Amino acid sequence: MSSKPTPTTSDLASKDRQIKLPSGGTCILKPLSLRALPNHNKYRPYLEQFQVELPERSWPQNKILKAPTWCSVDLRDGNQALINPLSIEQKLQFFQYLVGLNFKEIEIGFPSASTIEFEFTRCLIDNNLIPEGVIPQVLTQARDHLIERSFAALKGCKKAIVHLYNSTSELQRRVVYQKDQNEITTIAVAAVKRIKELAQDADFETILEYSPESFTGTELPFAADICRAVMDVWQPTSANKLIFNWPATVEMSTPNIYADQIEWMCQQFTAEKDALVFSVHPHNDRGTAVAAAELALLAGANRVEGTLFGNGERTGNVDIITLALNLFSQGVDPQLVLGDIPGLAEITGQLTELPVHERHPYAGKLVFTAFSGSHQDAIRKGLATFKSSKAANWEVPYLAIDPADIGRAYEPLVRINSQSGKGGIAFILETNFGYLLPKKMHPEVSAIVQSLSERTGREVLSQDIFQAFSEAFLAQKDCAYRLVNFTSSVVEGESISDESNSVECQLVVRLSAGEEKRFSGSGNGPIDACRDALIRHGVPYFRLRDYSEHALGEGSNAQAAAYVQVELEGGKTAWGAGQHPNTTKAAVAALLSALNRAIANV
Repeated sequence: MSSKPTPTTSDLASKDRQIKLPSGGTCILKPLSLRALPNHNKYRPYLEQFQVELPERSWPQNKILKAPTWCSVDLRDGNQALINPLSIEQKLQFFQYLVGLNFKEIEIGFPSASTIEFEFTRCLIDNNLIPEGVIPQVLTQARDHLIERSFAALKGCKKAIVHLYNSTSELQRRVVYQKDQNEITTIAVAAVKRIKELAQDADFETILEYSPESFTGTELPFAADICRAVMDVWQPTSANKLIFNWPATVEMSTPNIYADQIEWMCQQFTAEKDALVFSVHPHNDRGTAVAAAELALLAGANRVEGTLFGNGERTGNVDIITLALNLFSQGVDPQLVLGDIPGLAEITGQLTELPVHERHPYAGKLVFTAFSGSHQDAIRKGLATFKSSKAANWEVPYLAIDPADIGRAYEPLVRINSQSGKGGIAFILETNFGYLLPKKMHPEVSAIVQSLSERTGREVLSQDIFQAFSEAFLAQKDCAYRLVNFTSSVVEGESISDESNSVECQLVVRLSAGEEKRFSGSGNGPIDACRDALIRHGVPYFRLRDYSEHALGEGSNAQAAAYVQVELEGGKTAWGAGQHPNTTKAAVAALLSALNRAIANV
């Protein structure tokens, strides 16, 4: 039983701690500098203020059987969240791409808010760039001059959605506007009346969309009352429907609560549902916008506003790509053209200057990658079974959908585009042969094995992987420097750990022509002294970038394995590996291996 005292949390966070590793080496754990959260009672539970009474909710038993109407708000919500907003030329390119993806409703901007938004709207209409079947949507606040400017921007189009909003939330009524519910309703009703007047004289068909903005911060009875007041003015029909859009302008609760709110709202308009469209506009403040949208569809919504890959204010809007492909993975046609997700990610990244994260659902470069060798093996076997059985339904471990369906490939994902090949190769070298490669070294080893695979055109077996690794790193042929012998001695101080010590070495190497050379040098340790000896005798200047070592096997006959990364002047880096019964000589062999690879421009 250990007699060492168990450290306290304060002990672990008070000073540097030197830790002995199982490999024989050591590492330093630095003290932590963390800050606790303040009192959580500062925040009020959502349901204390916005309780939803829906004891007989039906949405948990429902199924999503078809895609909703999609409305892209990339050119408005997405654009206003960019550090560098889109130019008109970029907006045109983005609009064309959204049309190509089969969006039938596209919020093109807020034309009354800025000159560029107005000019873009006019550019689309004047150049006849809005295809048949695509409905542009413009956003406007509930102010007469903004509404009038919006209608001026839309002059000459065939059909348009005028998206009217005013804030209805309890917080904004109290803090921002200092108005009661009746006053807020009056604003909405007056705006709808003005839109109706302008629509009667407009040369385009007007569809009204109304959003009680910050719906999730609005008391449900008031949200229903103001929507009904809007409906009573507009008088929608099944031929000219009114869109009620209930946005989670700020995501304030769990997705199930949002679903309850949407089902409750839908129930208030059951008699008029044929003349209405129930739309949702989730944001992602809690990181659950996709889940909230899916549950809202179960609860009765039939339209979703969102953006490609979730770009938007704060943590973003709901991600339509993820939402649509979630439907696809369940056998539902999303009604969007999503067969080239890598291309879509590339062009949206270029336009928005927001690259898609490597772990982004479906679109990230690593989402179909298994770092674990066992995962990689299961995927390989699953693909083989799927292909040989010619099964109608996709069933492959760890892959929710067939990567090929959205423009991803199998082999490039494993060998080229992801960490899977690197991790798999490192896994084999470790488990089969005992070599525990530093992670930063994986790409160089992977490149060598990949080259072998492409050269032979066959599966690379574990023995082939080890042979390729050995020839490139351990038993190099025709190399500039090969280790013959190395000795070192401490010339100052009592122990090597003393900072005042220096080490002198004698290094014997065999050059590529077969001639042996003896070099001498000094440094603060054996490896540093070896580096000094090489540079002092004409080897190109280099720096040591990284180093690690471990035992190969157990017992007195165990070899040591070492890994070194060097950097030449100009920034060229290379890894090397060495093994020897003597730990220091293994490290020197690794240094020479890395130097040989760097000089050879590997």
